This record gives sequence, C-alpha cells and structure tokens, in this order.
Amino acid sequence: MEITTLGNRRLNRALLERQLLTRRHAVSAQAALTHLVGMQAQAPHPPYVGLWTRLADFAPSELADLLTDRRAVRLGLMRGTVHLVTDADCLALRPVVQPIYDADLYRNQLHGLGDSNVDVTELVAVGRELMAEQALTAKALGLALAERFPDEDPKALAHALRSQASLVQVPPRALWGRSGQSACTTAEHWLGRPLAAETAPDEMLLRYLAAFGPATIADMQAWSGLNRLRAAVDRLRPSLVVYRDEAGRELYDVPDAPLPPEDAPAPVRFLPEFDNILLSHADRARIISEEDRKRMFTVNGIIRASFLVDGMVAGMWRLTRAGKPVSAGSPAAAGTSGPPLVLELQPFRPIDRAAGAELTAEGARLLAFVTTHDHEIRFV
Repeated sequence: MEITTLGNRRLNRALLERQLLTRRHAVSAQAALTHLVGMQAQAPHPPYVGLWTRLADFAPSELADLLTDRRAVRLGLMRGTVHLVTDADCLALRPVVQPIYDADLYRNQLHGLGDSNVDVTELVAVGRELMAEQALTAKALGLALAERFPDEDPKALAHALRSQASLVQVPPRALWGRSGQSACTTAEHWLGRPLAAETAPDEMLLRYLAAFGPATIADMQAWSGLNRLRAAVDRLRPSLVVYRDEAGRELYDVPDAPLPPEDAPAPVRFLPEFDNILLSHADRARIISEEDRKRMFTVNGIIRASFLVDGMVAGMWRLTRAGKPVSAGSPAAAGTSGPPLVLELQPFRPIDRAAGAELTAEGARLLAFVTTHDHEIRFV
C-alpha cells in the first residue's frame, strides 16, 4: 500500500486547524486547554492571549477563575518547562514526564545536586511538610530546607524538590491584570487528589498527535522532552495512520484527524510569547523558517510574540507604553491613564496591502482585548 506524502503546506494547514487557529472556536477555556494538552506558560500572562486568538468571546476572567477555583494550574511538565493545564491533566501528565526531572536532578549545571549525598526521599518528605503549611517561593523554600540540610546549597535543595515533587504555582501569580510572586505548593495538596499511577506515554502521545500532528517520533520527543519513544509508537502503530514528509520520514497520526487541503484559508493570527505551536516539532518548517526562528528565539530562552500571515510566522509584535515594553495582562498594559498603549508590528519582510489591512484589523482587536485605554498600532 502506497504511503501518502504530505508537503509542508499541507502540514501547516493541519497544524493550524488542530491548534484552533483557522477560526475562533466557541468552546470553553477549559476545553481548549484539554485539547491543546496545555499551554506553555513560563511567563504568567501569554496563555490569555493564546486563548483569545483561538476562542470566540474569550474573557480573561474565564481563565483567572479556572486558576483560582483550582480547575487549572501552572507547573513544570513537558520539556521541563512551566505549562498551564487543567487539574486533571496536571495529575495525569506529571508522572509521565518524571524521567525529564530525574535526569535533571543531578546534572543541572546551575542547581543540580552534583556530588551531594543528601537523602532525596527525606528531602521530599520535609518539603511536602513545609508546603502543606503555606505556599513558598523558591528562595523561601530553599532557605527553609537548608535549616534541615545545613550542608547543602539552598538553591540546589529547592531545585531538587521541584524535580521530585509536583509543585504548582498558586494565585495571585498569573491572574490577569495582577502581579504576584511565584509561590508553590504540591499539586496533591493544592488539588486534594493524588497523582495518577500510569507512567506510560501512550495516551499522552495520542493527544499530542490530535493537537499537533501528523508528526515524526523526533517531533514527539521534541514536544514532550522524553527520549526513546520508539517503543511507545510501536505499541500504538496498529491504531495510527502513517504518512511521509517530503524528506521521506514517517509521520504518524490519529485516524480521522483534520487534514485540510494546502490551499485552505488561513487568517492572520497573533501568537503570544512561548506559544507551543513554535516549540512542538523537531522540524518547525511547517510553521516558521529557520531564518525567522533565529530572529525570534533569543539566546536566553525567550521566544518572542509573533504573528501569522498565510499560516506562517511573518513577524513579531510587542506592546509598549512611552517606548517601554509592557506585557499583555500586566497592570502596566491595562492602565487607564498616561500615554497610549502601542502595538508595534515588525514584519520580517514586506507584506502586501491586503495582509497589512488584515493585520491592522486583528491588531485593533488585540488592543481592545488588552486595554480600555487609548491605543495605537505602528509598523516598525
């Protein structure tokens, strides 16, 4: 049986459709988080913009309520980075990605335990006791642990606890229009339920394909941060559809997943910093060129906010007030006095008049979402 080859443009349209970016969807924020297998959330507020660009009639209070009601949490998951996920996914996914944190426990160049002989089991037990009393910042946690383990580096102790316990960041951190320190407690304490017992990645990979596929095994590993996924894919293979990309690599997919034609329309969309659509494939050519990736991904790990034209990353955007960058969702962006809030658009190459008009119209909607104060749009 001949295997269908999918070009990058067809893969692009599939990715846009599965990432809820071909139109705004009338689903809840909680349902969107579930479908997307969470959202990258190293910075506190980008997920709000990520949901706004995907959902119809999304209001920041909807996501803020999920966080305060403990139906969504922020914690380290895939790739060892902070993700915003539903409470159910927190409990289900954290055990699956534990190998990432086990590998990092001693090898982390900044805060790994290195040659330390600390009893990690005892460390985790002490840390759980401390955080059952109150949520703690990383600094406060490290200092409190150092009282029990005085010969150890406080930062290494806090890092070790994060790697071996599922620490969630609690509100007011990440609430729209507010600021707050990154204070943590354990997921089990915060949610009142234990982590799942299942550690096999099979179900997680099926969900990845539904939200990001078709994809290679290398793509799955890039998204998850897990290695040696071949065995899991071999278990799943009888139930999967197999394609090839233009380089001849096998692409796996779940049956009946959307696979639009390559000429399907793709509206202009604004993506926030760290959007997972840019981080979830080993080969990102379906969404961004290598040249543009180098412009957007900084050496210190920042992935700048971008916009899509005809489905591909075509430039970057940022918000400024009086020439100073501000973050969407921060008090500085929402402020109702002072200079206007400016949306600066930086195309990577010339864009035609129609795309420019569409960008301006979508940018105006973004500004109306972010602030009620005076605002303007500038191409830079």
